[in-house]
Amino acid sequence: MILTVTMNPSVDISYKLEQLKIDTVNRCENYSKTAGGKGLNVTRVIHQMGHQVTATGLLGGALGRYIEDKLSSEGIAGNFYPISGETRNCIAILHDNGKQTEVLEKGPVISAEEGAGFLKQFSQLLDDANVVTISGSLPEGISPEVYIDIIRKTHEAGKKVILDTSGSTLATVLTSGNKPYAIKPNLEEIQGIVHETIDEDNVEDIKGILSNELFADIPLIVISLGAKGAFVKFEDAYYDVVIPKIKVVNPVGSGDASVGGLAIGLSKELAIEDILKTSMTLGMLNTMEEKTGHVNPVKFQDIFDLIKVTKV
Repeated sequence: MILTVTMNPSVDISYKLEQLKIDTVNRCENYSKTAGGKGLNVTRVIHQMGHQVTATGLLGGALGRYIEDKLSSEGIAGNFYPISGETRNCIAILHDNGKQTEVLEKGPVISAEEGAGFLKQFSQLLDDANVVTISGSLPEGISPEVYIDIIRKTHEAGKKVILDTSGSTLATVLTSGNKPYAIKPNLEEIQGIVHETIDEDNVEDIKGILSNELFADIPLIVISLGAKGAFVKFEDAYYDVVIPKIKVVNPVGSGDASVGGLAIGLSKELAIEDILKTSMTLGMLNTMEEKTGHVNPVKFQDIFDLIKVTKV
């Protein structure tokens, strides 16, 4: 079973408008509300691929109950720690021929007692999992140390953990003594951590960056290169992953879908080449769907067979 962690989930609200009018009323007929947050996108994709998954994290208030109800209606197992604060909304307004305006709430403030309670519950859920994914930002009141604690507990249980976060949170984890089994940053995120410019077309340049002490003791590092695929370090070997050209409908959430693919591949103990192809396939399938965090399993094998993984 895969256990997904989302510490700052949200109700994702999408409004589609022909034109966004400022300082007046905008009436919307085309809208959607979903259980959101990077980790819940990961969860949905894993579930849609028919793999057993349980979602955990922090939920509170009416919006927290809404998320639990939405997941339940989709047949997704959830075991969240209850908090006193209200789970947040995140609003995306799609308007004026492709423009997107977002309003993201900060979210609830988490108490020390709630943080400790979650970690205790996580330890119990970990018993039934063989792979853990940690995705997204942290709510106020929770320090990056909680991710370090989750990783430590997962390692002590002999399980693999994938971390998908960025900025100071990722940097804090990478400078700790408890590093994840896998990370999946994009090139911009890597550059922000090492404070160097990387030429994505220069293999030796990327290899040199990944030799940085920050990335030591992380067996699997997948650097997303967008339409160019990915560059990967697995143990002492490097791989170039080339993906086919496809028609992109909605790229939002493709990174989360790719994390879901890594988790499935690791859970099934596939060969590294097949793990990477599974990850890239699900990321691409997500871009082919209008809904974020959705894939069509029927198309999986066709895309999978077109992806090339080469040792470099």
